[in-house]
Amino acid sequence: MPNLAATSPTDRPSVECPMLRFIDIIAGKWAIPILYRLIVLDDAVRFSELQRAIGRITQKELTKQLRAFEQRGLVSRQVFAQVPPRVEYRITALGATLREPLSALAAWMDAHAEELRATGG
Repeated sequence: MPNLAATSPTDRPSVECPMLRFIDIIAGKWAIPILYRLIVLDDAVRFSELQRAIGRITQKELTKQLRAFEQRGLVSRQVFAQVPPRVEYRITALGATLREPLSALAAWMDAHAEELRATGG
């Protein structure tokens, strides 16, 4: 077995980069804002409430992202049999493990907002 620590990342083409796997999970413009809102709210949230909390996202895009997160076990969906039907979403225990890294990203954005604005970022 080769010693992976002794080689550079470019010397190991057979080992998939963990960041590529992460990007696959959170791909899409709205993925991180959706997860972040669900983590911050830390409670069951109705679809329309989540859509308002996020902002300019379309119903179609929010539905697509929530389904993908549900398939990955990051979000749970509960349907209540009533008229009209009520659907609530909640971050799962697995999804909640993203609290620290997403909070760190938000803190980084806050800390460097002025620098990024100055460079057009």
